[in-house]
Amino acid sequence: MAELDSVIQYPLEFPIKIMGLNHPAFVQTMTALVVSHAPDFDPATLVTRPSREGKYLSITATIRAVSREQLDALYQALSDHPMVSAAL
Repeated sequence: MAELDSVIQYPLEFPIKIMGLNHPAFVQTMTALVVSHAPDFDPATLVTRPSREGKYLSITATIRAVSREQLDALYQALSDHPMVSAAL
């Protein structure tokens, strides 16, 4: 990972895709989680897309990443959240 960190120049715009069941509170809950790790995230830039059948929802949140540690902490929080099926 050190090699990857040496090529990444922080800060940078970094898209994070979050997938989970299409639940009424999913977008609001994920937005709050992202903002807790990236306080300058603008929820108006969030992009959502339902699955073909509408059972799942994909959210893309583009944050201004300032460090590898910030990204690791956000991915860990997303992975640990019971509403999240996957975070990429």
